Amino acid sequence: MKPPFEPLHSAELKHLSMNAAFLLGVTSAFLPKTILAFHINQTVELEAFHPLPFQPEGQLHTLCPEPEGWTCRLVIASLFGAFGSSYLYGYNLSVVNAPTLYVKEFYNKTWNDRYDQPMEAASLTLMWSVTVSIFAIGGLVGAIMVSPLVKLLGRKGTLLLNNIFAIVASLMLALGEVAGSFEMLILGRFIIGVDAGIALSALPMYLGEISPKQIRGALGQIHSIFICVGVFTGQVMGLPELLGQKSRWNYMFGIIMVPAVVQLLTLPFLPESPRYLLLEKQDAAGAQKALQAFLNKKDVSKELEEVQAEYRAQRSIHLVSMIELFKTPSVRWQIITAIVTMGCYQLCGLNAIWFYTNNILKEAGMESNQIPYITLITGGVEILAAVVSGMIIEHVGRRPLLIGGFGAMAVFYGLLTIFLNLQTKASWLPYLSFGCILGVIASFCTGPGGIPFILTGELFEQSYRPAAFMIAGTVSWLSNFAVGILFPFIQGAFGAFCFMVFAATCMAGAVFLYFVLPETKGKTFVEISQSFAKINRVAVSITKEEMEWVAAKVKVENSDTQNEHGNVITEMENSL
Repeated sequence: MKPPFEPLHSAELKHLSMNAAFLLGVTSAFLPKTILAFHINQTVELEAFHPLPFQPEGQLHTLCPEPEGWTCRLVIASLFGAFGSSYLYGYNLSVVNAPTLYVKEFYNKTWNDRYDQPMEAASLTLMWSVTVSIFAIGGLVGAIMVSPLVKLLGRKGTLLLNNIFAIVASLMLALGEVAGSFEMLILGRFIIGVDAGIALSALPMYLGEISPKQIRGALGQIHSIFICVGVFTGQVMGLPELLGQKSRWNYMFGIIMVPAVVQLLTLPFLPESPRYLLLEKQDAAGAQKALQAFLNKKDVSKELEEVQAEYRAQRSIHLVSMIELFKTPSVRWQIITAIVTMGCYQLCGLNAIWFYTNNILKEAGMESNQIPYITLITGGVEILAAVVSGMIIEHVGRRPLLIGGFGAMAVFYGLLTIFLNLQTKASWLPYLSFGCILGVIASFCTGPGGIPFILTGELFEQSYRPAAFMIAGTVSWLSNFAVGILFPFIQGAFGAFCFMVFAATCMAGAVFLYFVLPETKGKTFVEISQSFAKINRVAVSITKEEMEWVAAKVKVENSDTQNEHGNVITEMENSL
């Protein structure tokens, strides 16, 4: 008798289960627990009927499904780490838009109460511009602080300390109106910028170091997803029916402390980065316990050997400074790649998209009071694209998503420029313009929106990583500030053709990455560094022990992985 369905192959089930685990981890932050419990219980029953062929015999299913590489602690660490870090960054990007008029009115009233005269229009505009842009200045300060902090406190310790900045900033922003002090709002925006600058470096560093190489990209994309969720939440909270009112706008800033408090209460129960413990603190026992906790298995000798191979390849773990990193020939092109990628991340023109969205919708005949609700579509597209990217990044790779994302953005920018200049010719052209806007957003979130943070952690070994994140963060925040300052002039000079400037930036980034960036999917940090040996014109730094370790590793991998590592060994031997 024929079975009711054909059983799936091991590789197919592995692929499906990894995507299911990724979606489960993401949706657990948003769906009610009862729904998730029902879904998980049904999954357990189905698997009991049709067990997965690649699962070790005798291993019992739990309520937290764990395909290869995915464990409960890894998912929890990524969710709560991103909720208190990435989410806050995204939320603070969009939260200032809705209460603009009310905050300006508060500034004017406070000035009038102090000096018995209203504030001049130019002064009011300048004050508001400072309030918005000082967020980027705080981010730059935070990016500069992150290297000594992660060295002194560790990755987890830095994230815990960073919550203090968020809580203090939230109190200052929420109570500024009650205290009659606009200085508190400006200082609060600066402090929350410091929080963002630290978070955008410390969290990707932490996630990259705790995750197995086969899911490092997918786990890292949770950072990008939560940024999108934060932006979307800020848009929703700004609706008039919620907190976008004159009497409630300060509550929008009070919400900032909630994710920080949640992270402050949960992260202490999770381990520190095993790489930090072993390579920087020489705490082998602590690193072993951390790996056992994150990987949910007792035998972690293979993972410990992988970390020790990185230590032997570097001879010693001496954390270098920014200046020392720039002087190191073996990482020259990694630095250039990180700078170009992070610069394009900020200079690709997404801020210009937000500027034009409302005007395009008005041209399409939308009512002004309906536009805030329609723009929520952009936030939904952001989240959807980021989730899709997280599901496919370990199958497609970083390189195609990054290059394809920048390339697609350039194409959509070109089409948008054409439609904007012709949209008065036909009533339906503004809808095409809005479609191009959604295309730009989806292209950005699929690749360039999150992968630059993953790459910065992957391109550098342990001793270089903190300084590399400091450089990448500095470039990111300086570019962010430059866009805020220069965009009004670019828009004034070129009008709708300003998008061609951003199209050229995206295309230049895609071309550079096509010729320079190797694929990092599924590789160890040592292997990724060795991929740059030829372009850096340095010999591969590897000892006989590493060669023996790689050879032993090849024997236990499947045939596809054997070929990949075999090529690596041949390349190492040729270099030697």
